[in-house]
Amino acid sequence: MELLAPAGNFEKFLTALHFGADAVYLAGGRFGLRAFAGNFSEEEMRQAVKIAHERNKKVYVTLNIIAKDKDFEGLEDYLRFLEEIGVDAVIVADLGVVAFIREKAPNIPVHVSTQANIINSYSAKLMVELGAKRLILARELSLQEIKMIRENVPSDVEIEVFVHGAMCMAYSGRCLLSNYLTGRDSNHGECVQACRWKYMVREVNREDELEVQEDERGSYIFNSKDLNMLSHLQELKEIGVDSIKIEGRMKSPYYVATVVNAYRRALDLLPQKPTDELERELLKASHRRYTTGFYFGDENKQYTLDSMPVQESEFVAVVTKDTQNGVVEVEMRNKFSVGDTLEILSVNDEAFNKKFVVKEIRNLEGEKLESAKLVQERVVVPCEYNLSAGDILRR
Repeated sequence: MELLAPAGNFEKFLTALHFGADAVYLAGGRFGLRAFAGNFSEEEMRQAVKIAHERNKKVYVTLNIIAKDKDFEGLEDYLRFLEEIGVDAVIVADLGVVAFIREKAPNIPVHVSTQANIINSYSAKLMVELGAKRLILARELSLQEIKMIRENVPSDVEIEVFVHGAMCMAYSGRCLLSNYLTGRDSNHGECVQACRWKYMVREVNREDELEVQEDERGSYIFNSKDLNMLSHLQELKEIGVDSIKIEGRMKSPYYVATVVNAYRRALDLLPQKPTDELERELLKASHRRYTTGFYFGDENKQYTLDSMPVQESEFVAVVTKDTQNGVVEVEMRNKFSVGDTLEILSVNDEAFNKKFVVKEIRNLEGEKLESAKLVQERVVVPCEYNLSAGDILRR
């Protein structure tokens, strides 16, 4: 199965490739559903496609807004640009946009977004007739329902599903809560995640407000747990899933590194189950309580007790040059000091999850430091392990 990772900006794009993604999805400044991610300029997108193809990886570009007539302005020129730089597919939710692409840029493969609510074989087959090369199924489906859709569409049409990350409380992400409360349109990429807020209720004839109280599901009535299917990749493979997708273009580079690394290693272990070590990896990145979502038919498991994410490890530095002569150059992301014990997140099996004590810190001028505390300061530290540029140090 293809491992598909989020790339909210260029740093996250490079991070995803470094830790083993087969493909990334990203957006330009318009037409995508993450308006507040860093997103890509046209020159950055051109460069990203070039780098990805040099590494035999793929780039998919999101055009998944729910479009009004005015949103088609400039779309034809944008499609010509995407075709010219050689993107591998566009991700589309709106049927009008699908039809527009088929007319104006028929050579660009279309992946139909989860926002299109594909939950049955008839919808799936209709999308195929409209020219879809891949179907990104709604997150509300069980394994058995996905299997049925797979059996009812041509074998050369790919099936993609989400396996990890934030779950939307609205059906397939088509929410109006953000629009209603703040005027920011979630279906145009401006969602404020109002579902994560805490709410009060008031009886119509009373002045006072009461905090919402629920049963064992908790008190955040709209708030979803995070999806985690690391232990069930073999089941997805057996029912014919072609691509597994990690949510998170708004997440940090550290999140992308940790999650992509875990899923890459788990995929490479199939048909074996992931190790306990890999399961614990997913606790080290920011997350809410985990669930398997709708895959096994227990929808009640989706609600969480609170909205606050947690993580067990802190992103300390990113490696900027391969280890040489027992020292490694890193770029500081959170303060660390001589005497700290750091853990390695690496693509190198011999270094992955190993720990070492920081015995010395020097700046690039060779001066000794007690701490690396300047934002994104580059320093060198002794390290007995062979690390590669792009690896991460954490605490």
